[in-house]
Amino acid sequence: MNVKTIKNIKDLKGKKVFLRADFNVPIKNNIVRDDFKIVSSLPTIRHLRRYGAKIILASHLGKPGGEYNSEYSLKPVATRISRLLGARVNFIPGEIGLEAETAVGKMKPGDIILLDNLRFNKGEEKNSKTFARRMAKLADIYVNNAFAVSHRAHASVSAMTNYLPVYSGLLLEKELINLNKILKPKHPLILVMGGSKIGTKIKLVKKLHKNANKILVGGALANNFLLARGYKTGESLIDRDSIKFAKSFKSKKIIIPIDVVVKNKLTGKINSRKLSEIESVDAILDIGPETIRLFSSFIKRAATVIWNGPMGMYESPRFKAGTMSIGQVIASKSTGKAFGLVGGGETVEALKKTKMQDHVDWVSTGGGAMLSYLGGEKMPGLKKIINK
Repeated sequence: MNVKTIKNIKDLKGKKVFLRADFNVPIKNNIVRDDFKIVSSLPTIRHLRRYGAKIILASHLGKPGGEYNSEYSLKPVATRISRLLGARVNFIPGEIGLEAETAVGKMKPGDIILLDNLRFNKGEEKNSKTFARRMAKLADIYVNNAFAVSHRAHASVSAMTNYLPVYSGLLLEKELINLNKILKPKHPLILVMGGSKIGTKIKLVKKLHKNANKILVGGALANNFLLARGYKTGESLIDRDSIKFAKSFKSKKIIIPIDVVVKNKLTGKINSRKLSEIESVDAILDIGPETIRLFSSFIKRAATVIWNGPMGMYESPRFKAGTMSIGQVIASKSTGKAFGLVGGGETVEALKKTKMQDHVDWVSTGGGAMLSYLGGEKMPGLKKIINK
């Protein structure tokens, strides 16, 4: 696999570069609360500045519904980027129009502009050619550094690539290099799956099933398999649409919990139970201590391990033990002993709580995009970047 990256561009000086980034970050009271995605994009921005490019940053934020909403403005992101870089970032509010065109016309090599939320325009999510051409007129070169939305056929990800030379940013390139290590893994390959909905992960399970040595299933995801195998799940969260898959996909490679932590919906009491002891008023909210030991034993023997989805309601101190324990084991096994990859918003958030994020080989900035890429689905944003 060959990736067209900005390192392949011979002369960047004075070139206007439209850098599609992923700055879809949590913001509260006009302050960025988690800048992981922003920090991940900095090497690409610095590279472009070093070689004298005029940088036009663009991203989406949330779901404003195709119209301006100050709650979804990227202005706080401009402030944060400016502080991290130690350089001025000229923020252009509202929709892309005359103000943006004028600002771009005045740019000097090394200058940075951040356009406002692309989803303020309905054309973004509709993959509008008209909107794509409007954005393309601002630049000489298009760079995709937003792996997290590269599975979306949106104007700034897909249609826009028809009007400019296309390259990947350094972050996107690293995503692809590291994800391909999962597609051609060293064995044993252990896949750890959690979260709530199996529907988004079915293709990944099918794609990696042949290569995986074990698939460890926890979180609400496991409830579907428990129910499919005849166990009671009480008042636990179930994804009814996925029960059929859980029933039909029978494999000795799939390892389900052997005990769970439940909360009695009537009394509020919390207990660890074997699967045979789950009562009709119980809600499964974490994997139990025996399951932690079982899952850990497989992870410790892994040469490649991928984790997507928490093992339970990790947001609550009373139900975080399973997720924290598995995160710590994966981190301790990564970087040398095995190749460890973690992805998905909740999973990354949980990993950060273990304070061992830096020990994992690759923490992906994409959740759904990671699942789509590894699952072999179409990736519109990568179409003109990857040469197989």
